[in-house]
Amino acid sequence: MKIFSGFSNIKLAEGVALSLGTKYFLPERFVFPDKEVRVRITEKVVGENAIIIQPQCAPVNENIIETCFIADALKRNGAASVTLVAPYLGYQRQDHVFRDGEAVSLEVVIKMIESCGIDKIMVFDLHSIKIPELFKIPVVHLSAFPLFAQRIRSMIHITDKPLIVSPDRGGLRRAKQLSKFLKGSSLAYIEKSRDLATGSVEAKELKVEDGSLIRARNTFIVDDMISSGGTILKAVEFLKKKGVGSISVFATHAVFSQNAPMLLQDLSIDKVYVTDSIFTAKNKRFPKLEVLSIAGMIADSLKKN
Repeated sequence: MKIFSGFSNIKLAEGVALSLGTKYFLPERFVFPDKEVRVRITEKVVGENAIIIQPQCAPVNENIIETCFIADALKRNGAASVTLVAPYLGYQRQDHVFRDGEAVSLEVVIKMIESCGIDKIMVFDLHSIKIPELFKIPVVHLSAFPLFAQRIRSMIHITDKPLIVSPDRGGLRRAKQLSKFLKGSSLAYIEKSRDLATGSVEAKELKVEDGSLIRARNTFIVDDMISSGGTILKAVEFLKKKGVGSISVFATHAVFSQNAPMLLQDLSIDKVYVTDSIFTAKNKRFPKLEVLSIAGMIADSLKKN
């Protein structure tokens, strides 16, 4: 097995290689004046099982193209197999047609991945559980939630009954997944209403599955990703009005678009926990943020798969 890193998250590749007790390699990359990219593999890979570690985060299009070039170079140089570790899969929120005339962007990206010689893909906490069905190659779908559960257990007293909240009904499956790792926890989601004229969304009701009281309870909001931070903002404001206790936020992918870091720092919450599925640059870090590493989970899965 040889580990190759793309340029979107070199730190994660370094962590995976360290967990496996090996080293990682970077391809040569040259960017032409017109922004075309040329990549070259300098390591011998004949007969090797090659691993590419490359989350497809911003700049999404560049990272997807670079991934395909690296995979093609590996196969042309004799790699026996190529596995793509893409903890964050680009375009995963565009998995179906929302309006007439649109492309299904994710399906296009999948065709690109499959056509350049990638034999298997490893991902984390996809936005939709149906996405693996779109692939023709094997998909290893992992979750950061065991890592989140471990962190939550270290934060609460053994007699506490934490409240696990999904910011909307669509994310209830994820909240249930986390709740299973935390015995004695309660599960809830925020019911929303949408104004069809303006498109604005408002929190309407908190649905607690076991009907238990929520006042002053330690509360943990869970989601697959944080992009602009707007969803988390509305959830926190609504839960505070309901009288919950401390609030912490857990999300696998720190997309952090627009002014998300500033917005999250200003919220009345204890902390925001994300993973290093996407590299969080210094200008996107803030005091309330803590990044948990999935490098060990990736390494363990690579050993098994």
